[in-house]
Amino acid sequence: MLLVDDERMVCAHLRTILSADPGIEVAGEAYDGAEAVEAVVRLRPDLVLMDLRMPGVDGLTAIERIAAFPDPPRLVVLTTFDHDEYVLRALQAGAAGFLVKSTAPEDLVDLVRAAVGGGTVLSPVAARRLVGVADHRQRVRDRIRDLTEREAEVLAGLGNGESNLRIARRLHLSEATVKGYVSRLLVKLDCDNRTQAGLLAQQAGLTSEPG
Repeated sequence: MLLVDDERMVCAHLRTILSADPGIEVAGEAYDGAEAVEAVVRLRPDLVLMDLRMPGVDGLTAIERIAAFPDPPRLVVLTTFDHDEYVLRALQAGAAGFLVKSTAPEDLVDLVRAAVGGGTVLSPVAARRLVGVADHRQRVRDRIRDLTEREAEVLAGLGNGESNLRIARRLHLSEATVKGYVSRLLVKLDCDNRTQAGLLAQQAGLTSEPG
């Protein structure tokens, strides 16, 4: 397996824990996403334990690149849970599960072995947080369900931080028409301003880069 974390002490700690199990071989370490992609090509590990927040190429980008390989290894996220949505995106990109860094050593070994065997692994606290985020996103989507296609396009523009003029040009509408759409959206979605509406668009996954 391959360990990926920008903190070398974390990698050393993980190596000590995991190498103590005779059924687990740590083939190497990488300290950012770019190194991780190169190491997968070079070492061909059966599993990658990947941190998300790293300088340079982050873990999410690395997961997307590795998951696109013809025969990718199992990818498991390792996180401190600073950004739940980021973890959701990692799972959508191809990760087989995620663990928190506070996982007990004996549990970590069991979860890694399960992941190598093809299972989806979730730390208990991670599973609870994931369910909470998924439920929230579903509530948000229910809230925008009755929007027309054009209203959803305008809302997505707000989520991307576009001005009325930019939205108008993209959708081939007049600026006045877009202004009218925005006003109706604020009423329909019970939002006080376009910033709140834009945040709603991000939470619903309408934007090009979900928040």
